[in-house]
Amino acid sequence: MKLSSEPPEEIRLNMTAMIDIVFQLLVFFIMTFKVVAMEGDFTVKMPLASVNQEESMEDDFPTVINVSLASGANGIIQSIIVDDDATFSDPNTMYAQLTKVIEEKLAGEGNPEEGKETEVEFDIAPELKYRYTVQAIERVSGKILPDGSVKKLIKKIKFKDNSGGA
Repeated sequence: MKLSSEPPEEIRLNMTAMIDIVFQLLVFFIMTFKVVAMEGDFTVKMPLASVNQEESMEDDFPTVINVSLASGANGIIQSIIVDDDATFSDPNTMYAQLTKVIEEKLAGEGNPEEGKETEVEFDIAPELKYRYTVQAIERVSGKILPDGSVKKLIKKIKFKDNSGGA
């Protein structure tokens, strides 16, 4: 039996085709990648380590003030209801009264800078014109004092979902 003494044929890989496939995959993943901004507020308040278990179980939930804006004819504001116990319907003074009630609620909690955080949740009639909503937001956010400085009242404002479904 005779063994061949010829050197084995060298196998060559075609790198051009392989590089072409790599670039096609790279382009595919770059074109299909969607950058999405993070949603929501991710400021998580973690409990401090404490010796007493009962103290660590207390959660510091914010106080929520509910403000309802009711609409009249043609989308004009009819009344403002705060926490179902104060109703203002005089169009000349209702926003000033809203600011006064918010200030009283914050003063009732002591120093708002050191106490619990307070939020306002708006329940707005769908047919209400946008400008009345903006005025109410301005009035609960703060007020301008006679010396020209701004007194901040509420920092967090949220809206009740009135979509009625999905």
